[in-house]
Amino acid sequence: MPDRHASRFRRCEILVLEPREEPAFDLASLLGGGAGISRRLRWLALAPHLGTEVEVDERQREFLGSTSATHWQALPAGGDQAEVCQSLLQAGLLVSEHPADPAQQRHHDADQRQRTAHWHPLAAVLHAFTRWQGVDAVSNTRESATDTAVSMRAVLGAPPAPTRVQACGTGLSLPLPEDTAFDDLLARRATCRNFDETRPLPLQLFSRMLARTFGARGSVQVGDDLRFHKKGSPSGGGLHPTEAYLIVQNVEGIEAGLYYYRPEGHHLLRLPDPAAGLRAFAMEALGQQDWFANAHCVVTLVPRFDRTFWKYRRHAKGYRVVALEAGHLSQTLYLSATDLGLGAFITGAINERLLEEVFGLDAVCQGALAMCGFGWRAHTMETAELDPAGRVWERTGA
Repeated sequence: MPDRHASRFRRCEILVLEPREEPAFDLASLLGGGAGISRRLRWLALAPHLGTEVEVDERQREFLGSTSATHWQALPAGGDQAEVCQSLLQAGLLVSEHPADPAQQRHHDADQRQRTAHWHPLAAVLHAFTRWQGVDAVSNTRESATDTAVSMRAVLGAPPAPTRVQACGTGLSLPLPEDTAFDDLLARRATCRNFDETRPLPLQLFSRMLARTFGARGSVQVGDDLRFHKKGSPSGGGLHPTEAYLIVQNVEGIEAGLYYYRPEGHHLLRLPDPAAGLRAFAMEALGQQDWFANAHCVVTLVPRFDRTFWKYRRHAKGYRVVALEAGHLSQTLYLSATDLGLGAFITGAINERLLEEVFGLDAVCQGALAMCGFGWRAHTMETAELDPAGRVWERTGA
């Protein structure tokens, strides 16, 4: 037992305790005339700096509930309290002021990064515990029979009823406007699930797509170390925290590989290749969605959370405006691609932890939020696309 005067401890900054009831098959219950199901209640500690759930017992819950997250306190002298304290220190739910071993040092450092990143507690828990690792999104939907609209309706039943509004007075019919070129562009905007791998994307189109979607169109310098960019999409506080990490697969004049796009100077930086190979990495990152993985360029939208939270510290809406920005960027990418005769996609069904590892991201300050991409459309529709008006595929005879 360490000298209690030599080291002190406190609770990690952000911690949520979840009571989770888990059903299981119970043969004894079934043979006894019961439902054949037993239920076990588990208490799980969710601490974003750990990124993994930690099951805790009643003694540990009570100890955590009585421990400050801000003030250091002396280690218990001995007995039951000392045993519980040490177990929580090893789990990383408590952190030591002077860590006694490498594991405790890692917990201490991770908690310190979490504290200085200025996350809102509930947003931090949401982000940390909705990140995937090794998920096959395609198999999951097929096994649940929700991979087509018809099967989804059969499995899930009727969708929610139309919105009911407490109207006051009679309705008003609005005049239908005449379509303009922009309306035509919107009509042709559709998610592409069929890319043409035989046709390289010209460098000029690739460059224009990046400039339109992620490039800086102007900037304002404030002091020596603060610059605000004007871009093609809105951003909370004008901070533009979302950066583009690219998987370039089929672009003329650019070697296939991983890249980081720097808006200043419209510049690409080459990153180390993934050990598994480019296509295998794209497939795994995209949850095995092969209809997206063969796009000419796949972009991971990576917010710098610390950039937004630098201004909106522990703000209840901070994470929300970052997520909104990903939507803004994807629509700009879609419309730009459509205007240039290309196809585009966006998906949230991604394996974030793999992307963090390969791109070298600090999950506290950065994070993979979604993946999008663009390239030439294929000549035939092998994977179904939503184009009910026939504005996309009528041109190819599909």
